[in-house]
Amino acid sequence: MSDLSITAAVSGVQPATGIDPQRTREAARMRETAEQFEASFLSQMLKPMFEGLKTDGMFGGGEAEGQWRSFMIDAMAKQTVKAGGIGLADQVVAQMIRMQEEGQA
Repeated sequence: MSDLSITAAVSGVQPATGIDPQRTREAARMRETAEQFEASFLSQMLKPMFEGLKTDGMFGGGEAEGQWRSFMIDAMAKQTVKAGGIGLADQVVAQMIRMQEEGQA
C-alpha cells in the first residue's frame, strides 16, 4: 500500500466526539495503579522462589547477588505485568470502576 493510498483511506476519518478527556485520564490512572498493584503482588509471590538459592560457587554472584536480588525480582514482576500479567490488574480495574460507579449513584 503506497503512502498516497493510506492518506486517501484515512482522509474521510472524523475525530471521535463525546469522549471525555477527564474520564480517559482517570481510566489511564486506574490502569496504571492496578498494574503497579499486580507487579507488587507478583514480586511478593516470586520472592520465596529465590530464598533457598545459594549465591556462592563458580557462577554465583556472591554477596552482591543476594543484595541485588530484590531488584531483579521486582524487574521480573514488572516485565510479567508488561507482557500481559496474570489478569489481576484487569480484575482490580473492574472493581475500581464498580466502586466509582456506586459512589456516584
